[in-house]
Amino acid sequence: MSYQTFCGGIFETNCYLLDAPEGPILFDAPDGACEWLVSLGVSPRLLLLTHGHFDHVPDVAKIKKRFGCQIGCHADTVPMIADPAFFRSFGFALEIEPAQPDFLIAAASKRDFLGAEYEVLEVPGHSPGSLCFLLRASQLLIGGDVLFAGGVGRWDLPGGDGDLLFRGIKTKLFPLDDAITVLPGHGPPTTIGEERRTNPFVK
Repeated sequence: MSYQTFCGGIFETNCYLLDAPEGPILFDAPDGACEWLVSLGVSPRLLLLTHGHFDHVPDVAKIKKRFGCQIGCHADTVPMIADPAFFRSFGFALEIEPAQPDFLIAAASKRDFLGAEYEVLEVPGHSPGSLCFLLRASQLLIGGDVLFAGGVGRWDLPGGDGDLLFRGIKTKLFPLDDAITVLPGHGPPTTIGEERRTNPFVK
């Protein structure tokens, strides 16, 4: 399956647009994502969030208003997108336009999103409620900030837990096929096989 990538905001955060039988799905909503969709002439029918950190969600409300698409996320992500002062309470001088999800997502061996069958993996540690979306038929994993090319998500932010993150990568991601392409929240794509062999953080 082909996909399109947009990188936006000061943290150069990736989001991904994938087609499904019943319409386009956008994964994450960094700053500038709404304008990018407008420039493409694409109206997403669904916005799925890998997690709720401020660099992945600033355009959530804007996209929902513009396109009327439904929003899905983990229950632990809800306060991060629904409470405009959530990040301020942790000392960050940040505020986002609030949005409410239309449905919640939990780990599942099979989950249908607009006619496409995904496996949903819950891999917290970088953020509570962090989700990875595996499209096994296309050998694609939309991984959020769990696993990067040569790196992993930081675990020193509120709710982070390094041991939990490393354990989740080893037990839930590394058993996947070598050839699966990982589409990370930052940086270039990689593969499960490459990271299992060479990632210096997870040995």
